[in-house]
Amino acid sequence: MNVPASTTPQQVPPQNESEARTKPQGRAADTRALTQVLFGQLKTLEPGTPEHTRVRGALIEANLPLVRYAAARFRSRNEPMEDVVQVGTIGLINAIDRFDPDRGVQFPTFAMPTVVGEIKRYFRDNVRTVHVPRRLHELWVQVNGATEDLTTAHGRSPTTAEIAERLKISEEEVLSCIEAGRSYHATSLEAAQEGDGLPGLLDRLGYEDPALAGVEHRDLVRHLLVQLPEREQRILMLRYYSNLTQSQISQELGVSQMHVSRLLARSFARLRSANRIDA
Repeated sequence: MNVPASTTPQQVPPQNESEARTKPQGRAADTRALTQVLFGQLKTLEPGTPEHTRVRGALIEANLPLVRYAAARFRSRNEPMEDVVQVGTIGLINAIDRFDPDRGVQFPTFAMPTVVGEIKRYFRDNVRTVHVPRRLHELWVQVNGATEDLTTAHGRSPTTAEIAERLKISEEEVLSCIEAGRSYHATSLEAAQEGDGLPGLLDRLGYEDPALAGVEHRDLVRHLLVQLPEREQRILMLRYYSNLTQSQISQELGVSQMHVSRLLARSFARLRSANRIDA
């Protein structure tokens, strides 16, 4: 006699709270048992055959909850969870292909580091566009964990001081870690700011320095001055950096004002002839 689908054991709702708590444990045990059986079958099959592919696919499907569990640890990264699960599934497949059931290690114990490592590599190589020092990134993971624990314990978001006290670090380090945790994407300076109705950052940051146009000329003058005789260099410095008059320069050097004028004119002629920038 066929049992109607509506009365199969898998679909009977739990009768009490105790039964509800034991169901996830039962499903995990069933998954472990199924995984062990499938690996036993996979070991006897030739790679590349349809039967091997079928059993391998069944192993992947049976252990997808392990991937979702690992992916949930990265929920705060603000990446689509579907993408994280896909990356973790690649790690699961790699673990299945390398797993040896004869070593006596449970598959979840063997697979979890591979799945998590694949997800971390994804964030490192494909998501983060802003480099964060390794120590700060590792500390941010601890800050994130402490924040979740304190939120559960106090029923509210913890303060910076509470997180710092929990981890025995300074409040400045906590703030730096929080800022580092947000540094996954670089924002375009030309992108319009959502919600505030303001133009892009490029139009809101900095100003045009009026002296910027003279940078190249000043660099050239510095290069040309060192080619002049030492006395002419000193005269130019006194005239245009110390703002002395020709009469004051003549008294400073003990020469006539006319001689100072001739030296200045000669220096200008040399500078103009060596100037490679068009006026």
